[in-house]
Amino acid sequence: MAANRWDQLIDQWDATLRKAFLDSVYRLRDQAQLDAISRALERGDVNGALRAVGLDPASFRAWDKTFEAAFEAGGTATVSALPVLRDAAGYRLVVQFNIRNPQAEAWLRNHSSTLVREILDDQRDMIRTHLANGMARGVNPRTSALDLVGRIGATGRREGGVIGLTSSQAEWVRRYEAELASDAPGAALARELRDRRFDAAVRRAADAGEPVPASIRAKMVTAYRNRALRFRAEALARTEAMAALHTAQDEAINQAVSAGAIDQTAVTFAWRTARDKRVRDSHKAMEGQTRPMGVPFRSGSGAMLRYPGDPSAPASERINCRCWREPVVDFLANVA
Repeated sequence: MAANRWDQLIDQWDATLRKAFLDSVYRLRDQAQLDAISRALERGDVNGALRAVGLDPASFRAWDKTFEAAFEAGGTATVSALPVLRDAAGYRLVVQFNIRNPQAEAWLRNHSSTLVREILDDQRDMIRTHLANGMARGVNPRTSALDLVGRIGATGRREGGVIGLTSSQAEWVRRYEAELASDAPGAALARELRDRRFDAAVRRAADAGEPVPASIRAKMVTAYRNRALRFRAEALARTEAMAALHTAQDEAINQAVSAGAIDQTAVTFAWRTARDKRVRDSHKAMEGQTRPMGVPFRSGSGAMLRYPGDPSAPASERINCRCWREPVVDFLANVA
């Protein structure tokens, strides 16, 4: 497969998975029982409010289906790039990627279900913390519920909620809001996800030694939450597109080997980078690094990666990585 084709495939499924995640979050927000959440908070019942949110794996069915499609696309693209193969008698060998192969199906099921479970577990922790903090600060129950699920925006979609953010990202929002409400709001200007259109208002408040006005502050926090959600979707989609496509690549080649179409010893992989200024320093030196099938690459930091975005690698090596792995098959390797 040509490197640029694989790169394009990653970009395509990155965007598709990003949309699937956001659609799942929006569905979860829309299905949350706002009135029930408010009533539970009035009673001081955080667990009851959490139940009214309705966290359920089914909410991420759109993500599951899209991830499966990405996995199948990776396997299909890998085998379709193989040249016409023939056996000793001259008959053409038909090699197709079988997503229902037991090994491929087991990885797909386990990886996807584990990811959704981890997302939901983190959502429960984040929501409990958000609601408990709101109660401790005396926030109106209805306001706290709306901060959780978001408010209906001009598009008819709920915006500015914390549902969908990780626990750490929800904490970013809390600290940002606290900075804006302090007598020294200038600290908020260091936040990368802030909406810079509000910077002038922050500077005026900072120069006066007073908080950003509440009406402006509310808009800023909403914008920050929206940007944090997009940031989360981008990081997750890129990482999972890498995992789906590169694992499918392995599975497709394993299936071709099992079918007798290629020899495993003839398969190598080359690490490719985006070759721009955004490439990690630890990955720049990896451009063109080759490894036999089953042997991991070594990053400039010393980390071992089976492929770009390898979920078993440190987060510093995989989050938002834009590299890809190019399969190379030497069909003359065993020809005397």
